[in-house]
Amino acid sequence: MNTNRLSKAMESSLIKQMTKENQASQIYLALGIWADTQGYGGVSNFLFRHAQEERNHMIKIMMYILERGGTPKVEAVEAPKTMPKSMTECFNMVLQHEIDNTNAIYNLVNQSMDEKDWATWNFAQWFVKEQIEEEKLALQLIDKLKIAGGDRATDESLFALDKFLESAPDEVTLARESTADNPE
Repeated sequence: MNTNRLSKAMESSLIKQMTKENQASQIYLALGIWADTQGYGGVSNFLFRHAQEERNHMIKIMMYILERGGTPKVEAVEAPKTMPKSMTECFNMVLQHEIDNTNAIYNLVNQSMDEKDWATWNFAQWFVKEQIEEEKLALQLIDKLKIAGGDRATDESLFALDKFLESAPDEVTLARESTADNPE
């Protein structure tokens, strides 16, 4: 008896979203490395924590596929192609990435409605809510940078922004506190 409760098309779409979340983690890691090399340890750590959150999203989808009787696959992801040249560009990349991910989540929701796969539709609602928060966070980063002066921000303003992001509350443990035994 076939115990997979996902259609082949839905399983494939969920695997594609797993890969997108993994790619997001890589993008945030790369942006965090860029920020660190520019001397922005707070921004860097914020982005590293966000990379871990994206990885957690990938695992959430993987576990859902398993719970529904499917077989998730970990697919290769590309290295990020471009690095920002400024903090404005970095935060704009974050926003654009989140908008792209929101659209991918909407596609999953639409597919689940078309297939009348209400379990997946319900599962995807968590991601819809999450993307509202993610886009809001990206917009807040851009707004804070604009208040600091954008590309013409003073070193003092960027220092204050960096310190703010270093201490910003986050659901994910600081990267430096994560271990293989305690990855959260």
